[in-house]
Amino acid sequence: MIEKIIFLKNVEIISFYGVKDVNLKTIRNLFPRVKIIAKGEEIKIKGEKNEIENFKKIFFLFIKHLNLYNSIKPSDIESIFFNKEKNIDFEYSDNKNILLFGKNGKTIKARTLNQNLMVKNSSKNDMLFAVGVAGTGKTYMAIALAVKALKNKEIKKIVLSRPAVETGEQLGFLPGDLKEKLDPYLQPLYDALREMIPAKKLNEYFNDGIIQIAPLAFMRGRTLSNSFVILDEAQNSTLNQMKMFLTRMGENSKFIITGDITQIDLRKKSNSGLLQSLKILKNIEGISIINFDEKDIIRHHLVKKIVKAYESK
Repeated sequence: MIEKIIFLKNVEIISFYGVKDVNLKTIRNLFPRVKIIAKGEEIKIKGEKNEIENFKKIFFLFIKHLNLYNSIKPSDIESIFFNKEKNIDFEYSDNKNILLFGKNGKTIKARTLNQNLMVKNSSKNDMLFAVGVAGTGKTYMAIALAVKALKNKEIKKIVLSRPAVETGEQLGFLPGDLKEKLDPYLQPLYDALREMIPAKKLNEYFNDGIIQIAPLAFMRGRTLSNSFVILDEAQNSTLNQMKMFLTRMGENSKFIITGDITQIDLRKKSNSGLLQSLKILKNIEGISIINFDEKDIIRHHLVKKIVKAYESK
């Protein structure tokens, strides 16, 4: 009999063990010849060598399922176990259109024509502009693409930026550290991230700098390599800010710029860096521009009518 220890690093312990350890009990029932002692992030296993090796091989499939779907139930554990016993490859997704699985296994995928176009063009181009009215999912899809790239280890970090026009980029008088000063302006990005990444792991990403907040006004001089960078509300960037931002791109990076040119908060709308960049960069190979409209709105049905009413004004 041998003894091994498995450490559950970067795993949502509560989700993995299940309510009242229901998942852990299921695993124990499936492996009656292996003694399993679980304590927090440490799992001690005892048994014969071949039993231990078989347990570890299948156990990591349980972890993989949780990391992919952000959820695991006793029925999932049994399905993985019995499919493996029958030498059937376990399919982690039966829908190629799914970008990733969010909180509690929620499927996240493109839901409109332009959202699909955004996913397709992002894979072919390193810089993408997603421009259009509110409620079309531009920011949400940008975050989903970034999280997917991070999960697939295509990039090393996600960088989030947004102009804080309401304070004239003068953030010093606001209380707290830089992140706390910017939190109100980045709330839509946080909301999307919380739907896609478990809370504990999201906090770890922020603490380790894997997900970063980069105020647009303070990005000068940086080179963003191996990164997925999102500039949200780009219509409120100035001409100089937009040029500065676009030239931060380093090796192996993806940039997505989102904005709504009908909601420019700058004193002089012609000073919008987004408006200028759409004209200057429209014919450059490697840069994609997608224009969202009211057909892409996926909020309350009244939002479409409100947008249409304002456009016809």
